[in-house]
Amino acid sequence: MASTTAVLGLGPMGAPIARNLLRAGIPLQVWNRTREVALPFADEGAEVCHELAGIDAAVILSVLPDVPHLRENLSQEVLEAWSRVRPLLVIMSTTSPAQVEELASDLVPWGIRVADAPMSGGDRGAREATLSLMVGAEEPDFVELEPVLRALGRTVVHFGGPGTGSLVKLANQVVVAGTLSAIGEAIALAERAGVDPRLLVQVLEGGLASSAVLSLKKEKLLDGDYSLGGSAANQLKDLVYASDAAERLEAHAPLTRMLQGVFDEIVQSGEGEQDHSVVLEHFRRGAGRRSRASAVAEDEENHGG
Repeated sequence: MASTTAVLGLGPMGAPIARNLLRAGIPLQVWNRTREVALPFADEGAEVCHELAGIDAAVILSVLPDVPHLRENLSQEVLEAWSRVRPLLVIMSTTSPAQVEELASDLVPWGIRVADAPMSGGDRGAREATLSLMVGAEEPDFVELEPVLRALGRTVVHFGGPGTGSLVKLANQVVVAGTLSAIGEAIALAERAGVDPRLLVQVLEGGLASSAVLSLKKEKLLDGDYSLGGSAANQLKDLVYASDAAERLEAHAPLTRMLQGVFDEIVQSGEGEQDHSVVLEHFRRGAGRRSRASAVAEDEENHGG
C-alpha cells in the first residue's frame, strides 16, 4: 500500500486535490482550520485529523493560502509529533522562494524535509486533475513525491532544490497577469469603438492571441461574472513576490512592476476578493477617467483656460 499522504487546507484547491488523491487509491489524512469543512471527507475514505499533531503521513501537502498561514499553526507540539515521522512537507501555495528556503532551514533541526510544488490551472485544473506542478525539491524527495503529484496534474516538472518551484510559479503568474490584463485592455478598447466584445474574443481565439487564459476566463470577462476563481488580491500578492524576487536576483522586470501597480489599484478599489478577471473593470474605468479628463482639458482650451 502507498504511504499515507496528508492535505492541509480544504479550500477551492485543497478539496479537489484531496478527492483526486482518494480516487488514486492513496491513503489520505485531511486537516482544515475550520473543522466542519473536513468532516465530509470521512465519508469519502479519508482520516479526518482535528489536530495537526495527529498527522503522521509520510508526505504532507500544505494547500493553505501562504507559508505564514502554515507557520502560525506549527506549534512546538506539532513539530515534536512530526519529528518522529520525519515527513516531507510540500508547499503548494504560491509564495516567495525566500520563504520556502527559510522554512526548509528552520525545520532541519526537526528532521522535517521541505519541498515546494506550486500549481497552475486554477480550481478547474484541480477538479479535473490537470494541474501543472512546478517542483522544487532535493532529488530523493522528488522521487518520493512524484507519484503523489502525478495523481493531481498532467505536467510535473522538477526544477531544482526547494524554492525553485516557487520562482517558476512567480514567472508563470507574471504571464497570467500580463495576458489577462492585455485581454481586458483589448476588450475595453473594442467596446469604446462600439465593437461587440464576443466577436472580438472569437477572433482572438482563432489566431495567435489565443491562450489558456482566454479560454478559461472568457465567460467571466464577457458576462461580468467575477466570482472566484483566483482572486485579484492573490494576483497582487504573487506580483509583489515576483517583484521582490526580481530585485533579489537583480533582474530587469518593468512589466512585473507595472502589473503590480494595476492590481494594487484594483485591490484599493475594493475588488480584491473578486476573480482577477475583474481587471477588465479597471480598464473600463480608466477609459472613463481619460474621457472626462479630455473633456475638461478641451473645455478649458475653448474658454481660454
